Amino acid sequence: MKADFIYLASQSPRRRQLLDQIGVPHELLLPDADEDAEALEAVRAGESALDYVQRVTRAKLEAALARLARRALPAAPVLCADTTVALGRRILGKPADAAQAREMLMALSGHEHRVLTAVAVGLGHRRELLLNVSRVRFMPLAPDQIDHYVASGEPVGKAGAYAIQSRAALWIDRIVGSYSSIMGLPLHETGLLLQRFGVRF
Repeated sequence: MKADFIYLASQSPRRRQLLDQIGVPHELLLPDADEDAEALEAVRAGESALDYVQRVTRAKLEAALARLARRALPAAPVLCADTTVALGRRILGKPADAAQAREMLMALSGHEHRVLTAVAVGLGHRRELLLNVSRVRFMPLAPDQIDHYVASGEPVGKAGAYAIQSRAALWIDRIVGSYSSIMGLPLHETGLLLQRFGVRF
């Protein structure tokens, strides 16, 4: 099957931007008001970051495919992704408040961490998932630098309490991996999956 567009089951404007960057026509397939999308992202006790990000991405995809069927929309591939930050064995999700954002950034200060992004595509009974793991190292941060960034509101809704495309880029002295994956959608892996599903772009 050849597809002229995909459904993006994500509220992230960065993922939309990245799909636009590689010329993928897409429509949003967002949760209904009664869907608890945040519940899918709860971390299970003892779960590794690698297992977590793949499990959450698969769960998001199943929820989106069910949504597509429920709404009786035209068939097209559905794309989902999830990004998490891991410092050692610790998973750093989206901070609940400013205090948690500050604590996360203090933990990342002067250390290398991993950014894991899983991307999955589904259509009918077919599902495929690919994973990118990148490494990012922060310079040591002063408390006032962290306070200023937290006060900007930028950490809200961001795994690890930062966005690489924001002023936090000033703190990054090394990246090993994929910049687009750290933003939230690994374009190399995304392109491979979409080609396998016959998406024209």
